[in-house]
Amino acid sequence: MKIYTKTGDDGTTGLFSGLRVGKDSLRVETYGTTDELNTIIGIAVSNMAESELKDDLIILNNLLFVVGSDLATPILPKPKFEINRINSDNIKWLEAKIDQYTSAMPVLKNFILPGGSISAAHLHHARTVCRRAERLCVGLSREEVLGDYILKFLNRLSDYLFTAARMANHNEGKPDVMWQK
Repeated sequence: MKIYTKTGDDGTTGLFSGLRVGKDSLRVETYGTTDELNTIIGIAVSNMAESELKDDLIILNNLLFVVGSDLATPILPKPKFEINRINSDNIKWLEAKIDQYTSAMPVLKNFILPGGSISAAHLHHARTVCRRAERLCVGLSREEVLGDYILKFLNRLSDYLFTAARMANHNEGKPDVMWQK
């Protein structure tokens, strides 16, 4: 199978439902941003030594594919096939990981800047892209029906990525970069 189809040469792309939309549509921008986010997390992972955090981030890479397919498949009209969508268990997993990492690190008493280790810096970058994806998703939710959990997941994910960045620094013995007020 060839990687190119030429069907997008006219500036459109196909959603999983078969509907063709402009490549500049808000839906495509939203799931494209989650793809960008996933790539940044992949860069962070590639700079990490083996650890539970690295394993968790690989799980997250897979979950972000679910986010992408969720966003690429409109709820209405109802798809003709079952689509894997983000659910409450995915949010609970993020919350449990945030709590686990937080309990393993010193209490945060100051604002911190992005940085420390290379992996932490990439995870902070991922956090900001996650916030952009969330903003786009909010806009999309005003135009179309979205799944019940996608916005909650993206909101929790940015908190997870902040905590994961701190955990990456902790694992590498690097201090968080404190804001100098």
